[in-house]
Amino acid sequence: MPALTDRPDVTPPRWQEYVPGLALARSYERAWLPKDVVAGLVLSALLVPQGMAYAQLAGLPPVTGLYTSILCLLGYAVFGPSRVLVLGPDSSLGPMIAATIAPLMLANGDPARAVALASMLAIMVGVVMTVAGLAKFGFVADLLSKPTQIGYMNGLALTIVVGQLAKLFGFSIDADGLVDEVRDFVSGLAAGEANTTAAILGVGSLAGILLLNRLLPKLPSVLIVVVLAALTVNTFDLQSRGVDTVGVLPQGFPPFDLPSINWSDVAPLLLGALAIAVVALADTMSTASSFAARKGERVRGNQEMIGIGAANVAAGFFQGFPVSTSGSRTAVAEQAGSRSQVTGVVGAAVITVVLVFATTLMQYVPQPTLGAIVIAAALSLADIAGTRRLWHQRRVEFLLSIIALLGVALLGVLPGILVAVGLSILNVFRRAWWPHQAELGQVEGIAGLHDTESYPDADVLPGLVVYRFDAPLIFANARMFGETVREIAEDHPDLRWIIVAAEPITDVDTTAADMLLELDSWLNARGVSLVFAEMKDPVRQKIERYGLTRTIDPRHFLPTLDEAVAEYRRQTGANWRDSRNET
Repeated sequence: MPALTDRPDVTPPRWQEYVPGLALARSYERAWLPKDVVAGLVLSALLVPQGMAYAQLAGLPPVTGLYTSILCLLGYAVFGPSRVLVLGPDSSLGPMIAATIAPLMLANGDPARAVALASMLAIMVGVVMTVAGLAKFGFVADLLSKPTQIGYMNGLALTIVVGQLAKLFGFSIDADGLVDEVRDFVSGLAAGEANTTAAILGVGSLAGILLLNRLLPKLPSVLIVVVLAALTVNTFDLQSRGVDTVGVLPQGFPPFDLPSINWSDVAPLLLGALAIAVVALADTMSTASSFAARKGERVRGNQEMIGIGAANVAAGFFQGFPVSTSGSRTAVAEQAGSRSQVTGVVGAAVITVVLVFATTLMQYVPQPTLGAIVIAAALSLADIAGTRRLWHQRRVEFLLSIIALLGVALLGVLPGILVAVGLSILNVFRRAWWPHQAELGQVEGIAGLHDTESYPDADVLPGLVVYRFDAPLIFANARMFGETVREIAEDHPDLRWIIVAAEPITDVDTTAADMLLELDSWLNARGVSLVFAEMKDPVRQKIERYGLTRTIDPRHFLPTLDEAVAEYRRQTGANWRDSRNET
């Protein structure tokens, strides 16, 4: 007798849809294992140095980057829907984490408190993402338009590079904000605070990473540079020359720990968590979409939110900090032949082995090299080509991108993300507020009616204006619509009909309905009929619910523009004539 789960008419419990790792375990093929293991080993070479570097970028001890990497990879392997995405500490989130927890730190900068705050922040991000995913809020990723996202990332790249310059040159500064950091860095150089040996090591590490990425992109450039830098420090005893290193890592698997914070910390942490969640989601969706397109797969946006949420919660309970998808690490895994999330599990296992059995492995890694890793990652965030494309394609969106950049650079990372989101929303609102409008005419040899500005030779019918309004008719643009129609009526003394090409009008709210009522009465007093063509059924139903058909003649709602024009010609006997004769 077959098992119950083998019966074709029995579907798995609904809760299993939210745990893709179970389906992967059932469908996993043995032939995938060698490729996943190799890809996991290659990936771990990138995870270890980057994890430590990004932890320091967030203002945390380097080992927390390794803790974070282990747990987020395991959490996403169970709850993440994508078989190729790799999560982990991210250069774009580091400054946001630091900006959130820094104001909450005590005067002595206790590392334990920093870890507790960052861990609670990760848990909050995880809860926000999970709840949003269950509520099917995947559309939130759309709050960052491409131009503002480019500007935000450019500003973030600039902020990260400036913030790491002092470490690259072997000294430290205590400044808050881009302008102050630039000033203090220049002052430090002028005062001779830079360590020449550390600077040579840092700049050389950065040059090595960039050159290897360009000339030999398939090689693990970060690992090669880290190994060479550590060997250099050990061989020539550069620590005695003032080169700071990572040192011996704490031994053992990440300990489970419920972060302890003050109630006064909750509100600022929640604000930071919301901002981080938006950025992490936008980054994940764009990365997931690009890699899924290569394999012809579908992106499950809401489940991605749950997967990221689970990864963050897991990291938060083991002294980790917020994570996101990494495009660079995902690309490395894919190039190495990864077939599933087992790659991430292997990477987590390798990092665990390092923490349990090889804590001295990283003791000679120089801090300037970690700064070089962060700067190299930041440079990859910048999209100069995209900015240049915006300049050539659409200056308004280029301006939005620059404002987003300045928001991050001058106001800070968290205010910068709020500026970016606000600009994206305002840009949408602007298009609805000031939509494109056109008067239409007949063009010889081209079917349909077309904009008379684009086709000044278009023919029109005497006594008729066909008017198109390319936006929903709402409170923000109702006055513009009404004033424009009034101006049309006043400019055409012989006007008898105004046909509104209503196909682009996807909504009519109550403010616009009141405007249409007044407008129709005003036009009727002048002997002009207001006629609608191609109005969508849902919009027509709203018009009827508002009671406008008791005032506007129901016969003045026609299904197509051609029928509306034909009806006008039938009633008036008008013939087409050159619009240049219309004055």
